[in-house]
Amino acid sequence: MQMPVPCNMNYTSPNGYIETAWYDSSADCTFTVTVYLGYGVEVQVLNVSLSEGEVVTLEDVGGREHSVLANESVLMKGLVVRSSSNQISVRFRSDRPQPGSFLLRYQAFVLSCSFPRRPAYGDVSVTSLHAGGEAFFYCFTGYQLHGPSSLACRNATTPYWSGKEPQCLVLRLSVGRQLPLSSCPPCLFKKGKRGRVRGMVKNATVGRIVSPGFPGNYSNNLTCHWVLEAPEEQRLHIHFEKVALAEDDDRLLIKDGNNIDSPPVYDSYEVEYLPNEGVASTGRHLFVEFTSDGAGTSTGAAVRYEAFARGNCYEPFVKYGNFTSSDGAYRVGAVVEFTCDPGYTLEQGSVIIECLDPDTPSGTRPEPACRAVCSGEITDSAGVILSPNWPEAYDKGQDCIWGVHVEEDKRIMLDIQVLHVGKNDVLTFYDGDDLTANILGQYSGSHPRFKLYTSMADVTVQFQTDPATNIFGYHNGFVVHFFEVPRNDTCPELPEITSGWKSTSHPELIHGTVVTYQCYPGFQLAGTEILMCQWDLTWSGDVPSCERVTSCPDPGNVEHSHRVIAGSHFSVGSTVQYVCSKGYALAGASLLTCHSRDSAIPKWSERLPKCVPETYEPCRNPGVPASSVKSAEKRFYQAGETLSFSCASGYELQGQPAIRCVPGHPSQWSSPPPACRASSSVYLNERRLDVSNSELSMEGTNIAIAVLIPAAVVMLVILGIYLYFSKVQGKSFRLPTSSTPPYDHMTVESAFDNPIYETGPRLALSDY
Repeated sequence: MQMPVPCNMNYTSPNGYIETAWYDSSADCTFTVTVYLGYGVEVQVLNVSLSEGEVVTLEDVGGREHSVLANESVLMKGLVVRSSSNQISVRFRSDRPQPGSFLLRYQAFVLSCSFPRRPAYGDVSVTSLHAGGEAFFYCFTGYQLHGPSSLACRNATTPYWSGKEPQCLVLRLSVGRQLPLSSCPPCLFKKGKRGRVRGMVKNATVGRIVSPGFPGNYSNNLTCHWVLEAPEEQRLHIHFEKVALAEDDDRLLIKDGNNIDSPPVYDSYEVEYLPNEGVASTGRHLFVEFTSDGAGTSTGAAVRYEAFARGNCYEPFVKYGNFTSSDGAYRVGAVVEFTCDPGYTLEQGSVIIECLDPDTPSGTRPEPACRAVCSGEITDSAGVILSPNWPEAYDKGQDCIWGVHVEEDKRIMLDIQVLHVGKNDVLTFYDGDDLTANILGQYSGSHPRFKLYTSMADVTVQFQTDPATNIFGYHNGFVVHFFEVPRNDTCPELPEITSGWKSTSHPELIHGTVVTYQCYPGFQLAGTEILMCQWDLTWSGDVPSCERVTSCPDPGNVEHSHRVIAGSHFSVGSTVQYVCSKGYALAGASLLTCHSRDSAIPKWSERLPKCVPETYEPCRNPGVPASSVKSAEKRFYQAGETLSFSCASGYELQGQPAIRCVPGHPSQWSSPPPACRASSSVYLNERRLDVSNSELSMEGTNIAIAVLIPAAVVMLVILGIYLYFSKVQGKSFRLPTSSTPPYDHMTVESAFDNPIYETGPRLALSDY
């Protein structure tokens, strides 16, 4: 007899087999697999043969909490499960004399951190999900990172990230200080009259003033005044972020003082271009006036103000950029270096400026400007390509070309986060370093966020705008982020999911590889179950998740019924009651309750009922009225059956021509059967015939009397003569007779073989 394989074995090799082959005994055995820290255990089912009642449980036991990877209900040949820790256990229980068997193959694999959560209004790039890998976070333009900019995947029983993912919040800080915002509040006014608003900003240090509705259009017939007052012994400086006024009489006026009569330092009527160096006050105050007429409107104005001490230079400012300074007080000799946000280029100034003369507004050359330019060559490993003038509208009739080049052994991922261009404007991506390369994609109009991958280390982006385009306003254009990614032939590793597992069709994640996600009992998959490695080495969808099932599925409708639902969304404890329509009876339970037992998926307490037609007693045969005919002659008629009547010729129907067997207990006819009455014309003919027969009868009687009376007289005379001779001669008198009576062959019927008598009443001879 073959000896059973030993129970309760421990495996520490990086790969091997787990086999059972029990004979002539029951089994309750546990196999434990332990590999190095930072590695997980992948188990593949090579063969399985189990009988009913036998239990096999695969558990991940190396983490803080044990979790079931699979059990006998899903154990089948080809199944692959992976642990999220470095230890698993396989328990096999059987009460049969000859237990079943299975053969499993296991191997260690490198564990990975789950893919870090992508911050809203930002993105994340990961060097590796394995221990030692790093995740780098960044925010889109206009947002600032709050939290660590990078995290490291740390080795452990279950690898984890070194910290919590950061957030991207709206950028409201400039060089460490929050900017208060002053605007002309919305004001109500009658048509043709001007609304006046006045604002006073005391102890103004740094902030912004914007026109009503900015960056949208302002209203007509406005007059807005602001008075800025710097702290004691300080002056004020204004940077022009944007000034876009409608033609006609709309105006922006800045005066060196605290009232409308102060001398102007800027007047939009008088200047064609905005001063790059801005304007400065000679004292503590600046007066700002914004007016609009009743004609057209535009975006309006946005200006930035900052206070600075006498004898110092004012604080520099660059829109869509930042700077560093050797002296935070900006005294004479302070050096400032400027940088632009990703996607922007420094223009109209020097990267480095120095505070030389505090008596002039800037003390040196004006600050540079950061702008999203048309065309450029980029060699960074990551960056941003923006539509010209982003986030403001691009110009019409442009032909812009950008080239991106990374390391030769890499390729490029393009993350198109914003794409909102005119229907006649075209954005094209070429898979190479010139316009003759293959086209990755060509787009017009608006599109949701999507990604593209190049096959090489170069990509060319071309943007052509229609000379007659009419795209205006903020955030019309595109934002493309690019990253240098490994140039290989496999898709990136997919993470494990909580309360579930994944199986892979191929050990290497090459093109065509399928990864299937499944959930443990009591959980359901939210998302795509199957992901495929596509030709561009990206997965066909996002990683799903396993969510605990807290409700029953919709039980459905029952034909010929309506249902009453108590509870919401078929959650545990809710009920569904079925009520059959009239004429139908319920077969099954009318009330279904959603319940949950242990960790199983919630189920309905009963099977779905049915509504079947009710059965009724038949109606008895109602009979056939005189002179009538009915449509069917049966002993019994089924409930709902209809019986029709008709009369013989010369008769009229009195009552309902059709009656119905009404269902019930018992069933009854809807009305009594109709009657057949003779019609009026037949009745008149019968009366006439009766009168005629009566007259004929009287005439026959008279004739009979006229014939029989003379005959009787003759008979009496003959009888008298006979009696006389008998008396005189003493002899009897006999009449001559014949052997055959002359009337024996005649019958009563032949004696009255006359049509006239056939229609009259018959008279017997004895009556006469």
